[in-house]
Amino acid sequence: MTRGFISIGSNVEREQHISAGLKSLEQTFGKLVLSSVYESEPVGFSGNAFYNLVAGFDSGLDAKTIARLLRQLEFAHGRATDSKKFSSRTLDLDLLLFGDGVVNEGGLQIPRADIERYAFVLEPLAEIAPDLKHPVLQLSYAQLWANMPKDGIRQCRVNFPPQQPAPK
Repeated sequence: MTRGFISIGSNVEREQHISAGLKSLEQTFGKLVLSSVYESEPVGFSGNAFYNLVAGFDSGLDAKTIARLLRQLEFAHGRATDSKKFSSRTLDLDLLLFGDGVVNEGGLQIPRADIERYAFVLEPLAEIAPDLKHPVLQLSYAQLWANMPKDGIRQCRVNFPPQQPAPK
């Protein structure tokens, strides 16, 4: 079994799609280790704010099979087949890491460059795997998060799922 990490995001009916996506991921991979959920502004386009988190899981599958399964789950949860990278989405699932593997072929990149680029990926990853080291940079995710410039970052942890008020 190999430990993998998936970045999860949605800015279209966020609560519904994140909850449904987590249920599907658990049905596909079993027990998940989840970060907090973060609300962040979209990057590269104007639109509704995203909910983002990272999930850790263990699997005996290979990285290419997992990436294919994640893509199928995105489509099953309403993602358009022609969606652009910087656009609104119902569910975005990206394989960030898979063990200490380094892959760059056929559109699959592990470790995913988004780890170093985007706070909405790095902060939740550092939360659930602070001591794990980036397989190329050989720095822990806690170190990478501590070193990331924070100016201009607009994201915060949110209460998820939202707590319903107690009945009167």
